[in-house]
Amino acid sequence: MARPSKFNREQAVEFAMNAFWKEGYEANSVKALSEKLGITRSSFYNAFGDRERLFDEALALYMRGSPDKALKEVDPGKSIKSLFSETFRAICKVRAADPEARGCLVVNGVAELCGTHHTIGPKLQAAMLANIKRFEALLQRGVDTGELGPDTDVHALALAVKNLLVGLNVLSKLVHDEEELWRTARTTLRALNLLEEA
Repeated sequence: MARPSKFNREQAVEFAMNAFWKEGYEANSVKALSEKLGITRSSFYNAFGDRERLFDEALALYMRGSPDKALKEVDPGKSIKSLFSETFRAICKVRAADPEARGCLVVNGVAELCGTHHTIGPKLQAAMLANIKRFEALLQRGVDTGELGPDTDVHALALAVKNLLVGLNVLSKLVHDEEELWRTARTTLRALNLLEEA
């Protein structure tokens, strides 16, 4: 994780994102981040306000490039099964290709900060719960179009999909083979009747 050669705010946010992603929030104090960025603590505060605001920016940057962002930017004509199948396939590919096996910044943050950090923890919790609501809306669309059965419990199914997503991101820190990760996701998606069969 090479630091920026001279201070550039955009590069610094990306650098901080990678530091939080790999090492966690608490491991990256203002002092530690300032030293890594090659700036003084007063310059850090002038540039970012505080560490929490920098984390918020880093998290927003991460989410713009996250492989599950396809579940936010949905083509209305796309089938739900193909959407979930293609997205989870892409997640497996991205996670397996990460040489540092960092998993997901959001999932890592939930594990570290929910229940322990009084402001970031609730933000991460709200983001995760909002994901479940978004999954419910997608799954309800599948019911409405007849792709999923009319008796589908969309809330329970959304929880199961979120559980798969979280679990897969944790598993990718241990299992680095794309096909093994996809085998895991594929088996669960098939059991949930969300796999687009080739």
